Amino acid sequence: MTVQPDAETTTPDRLAQQIAELLRQPTTTHGLARALRAAEKELELHLTHLASHRAWPNGRIDDTPRQVQIGGGAHRIDGFFNIDVVPPADLLWDVREGIPLHDGSVDELFSEHFLEHVDYPRSAKHYALEAHRVLAPAGRLITGVPDAAFVLSQYPDGTPDSERMIEKWYGKRDCLAHINTHLDLINYVFRDQDDDPTYHPHYWAYDYRKLVQLFSEAGFATVEPWNFDPRLANPKREWGSVYVIATK
Repeated sequence: MTVQPDAETTTPDRLAQQIAELLRQPTTTHGLARALRAAEKELELHLTHLASHRAWPNGRIDDTPRQVQIGGGAHRIDGFFNIDVVPPADLLWDVREGIPLHDGSVDELFSEHFLEHVDYPRSAKHYALEAHRVLAPAGRLITGVPDAAFVLSQYPDGTPDSERMIEKWYGKRDCLAHINTHLDLINYVFRDQDDDPTYHPHYWAYDYRKLVQLFSEAGFATVEPWNFDPRLANPKREWGSVYVIATK
């Protein structure tokens, strides 16, 4: 038997209430609770995005910032307009649904340790196409991600700097005590997880060649290595990351 959903009881707000009720039940197992927290997080992001989209239903905000940061979190760059799905941000927007900027309006688009947190291929490729659309003819995109090639090349023994990497990547995390070997660093790149309800795990791993392929396919004329610049990038991201600069 097929049950038709009731419009009133399947709104995001009502679903959020139902999830919260299930999470409070003592019979809810750990596995179900984890799945429910993931669904709860996506609903919260959807509601945030929906509120912004109602203000700009055509998917284009009124402002035309020339320098834009995507998914910056707490790392702010002077002079850059920060778009993120969670606070703090200048605009709360889920860029998996598109970048809310006008065609050819951006001179510089920057992101780091963002791309691995969106699903591949659909959202990642959509983002690459959107980045190409919003950049001006002479615009440039700078993207940094955890470098899968680097950590894989050091397996199985790691390097004398493995402990330094663990401290940099996990130093402020509750799970630090459980991160013990170089394989844990590989797991960070491919599948980093956190029970924090605001945290998105890593969905896809990248290296330099994959970034070149992704942005070339989206229409960028050149994709080259980018020399790390702490005036833009977060200094703690330099270790074990790969950055590219792409131009139209």
